Amino acid sequence: MTDTLQTKRSAFREQHKNKARLLIHCPDQPGIVSAVSEFLYQQGANIIESNQYTTDPAGGEFFMRLVFEAEQLPAIKEELEKNFQAIAQSFQMDWRLSYVYQIKRMAIFVSKELHCLRELLWEWQSGDLIADIPLVISNHEDAREIVESLGIPFYHIPANKDIRKQVEAKQLELLKEFDIDVIVLARYMQILTPDFVAANRNKIINIHHSFLPAFVGANPYERAYQRGVKLIGATSHFVTDELDEGPIIEQDISRVDHRDNSQAMKKIGQSIERSVLARAVKWQLEDRIIVHQNKTIVF
Repeated sequence: MTDTLQTKRSAFREQHKNKARLLIHCPDQPGIVSAVSEFLYQQGANIIESNQYTTDPAGGEFFMRLVFEAEQLPAIKEELEKNFQAIAQSFQMDWRLSYVYQIKRMAIFVSKELHCLRELLWEWQSGDLIADIPLVISNHEDAREIVESLGIPFYHIPANKDIRKQVEAKQLELLKEFDIDVIVLARYMQILTPDFVAANRNKIINIHHSFLPAFVGANPYERAYQRGVKLIGATSHFVTDELDEGPIIEQDISRVDHRDNSQAMKKIGQSIERSVLARAVKWQLEDRIIVHQNKTIVF
């Protein structure tokens, strides 16, 4: 990381050292918002952002995201978490408390197509994507120059289906060594094993070159061109054991017509892929996503 980026990250940590994000999921019932708000008030915290959603007002599921600020938060965070457990138990909450100054650590996996990687690195360089990137892993050498030019370690680990377990063992070792919070598959063209996915549940974000499940597999733009489609899109989702069936985070589209051949469609599609993946990653880094069954709630 360059000195400029390190300075920006340090300034971000200092600016947000007293801010935290609280994500909540529980059965809906009266009093949840009141109890949480009163608790934070008693802790001397000020709520600066609040969003909530209920699947069904008559006994559905309740979801909430709060951002709050409290003086000397790093010093009181353990006590705050301990004291909140009683409320969480009374409402049967699944909850997660994260601290804004603790910038998440992101690993990027990539193969030969570099457009999504370039977008993420540009957003990271510009300060619009707040994350630490300790490493990039690839099964090809194509990305090495762009990655290492930014001072990011690049790991070339050749992969194929015959050595998949050995490859993933090396990858998991690196992810543990660098204490990774988020894994981004920026057009990483290898299928992950159930063991790898299970070790990183709801931590792996993928980009797919269509509106799932249309045109899955190889050569999607050629197949779309042959079908004469009028809309093409991209889908970012969490990775699960079922290929391209994980909870969808974000999607977008662009219109095309008979004048667009497969190469033109691919260029348009890659532009959509870049923006869709970048938005999904930002939302994950900002703790805006709650996974419920095979869907996401994005605040």
